[in-house]
Amino acid sequence: MKRILIVTQHADKFSKLAKGLSAENINDVIWANSVEAARSAAFGLMDLIIIDDNLDERSGLSIAKDLIRVNALAQLALVSELSPEEFHEAAEGLGVLARMPPHSDEKDAERLLNALAALS
Repeated sequence: MKRILIVTQHADKFSKLAKGLSAENINDVIWANSVEAARSAAFGLMDLIIIDDNLDERSGLSIAKDLIRVNALAQLALVSELSPEEFHEAAEGLGVLARMPPHSDEKDAERLLNALAALS
């Protein structure tokens, strides 16, 4: 079982992704709707942290930098509307597992879980 933290104030935007991540109750999906809640949750054993592109007036990249300091072992996936090239440049050095589209779904969940499994 993987522990997955979704950091967003728009849970409805992530409902399909969460459904795919927790299908058949294989994984434990935890929600955080603020940066502070994300920091607290990230102290626990998290396998994956998915960060929305804007939360508490901060970019997902900025939040990722904070959460890496809290839990450097968790893999990160960031929602971003940047082009793949721009995202690569902006996220370089953060060890981001994946760039997520703004309205991720079950197929994105499968892609994320496969990428996570490949690291094991």
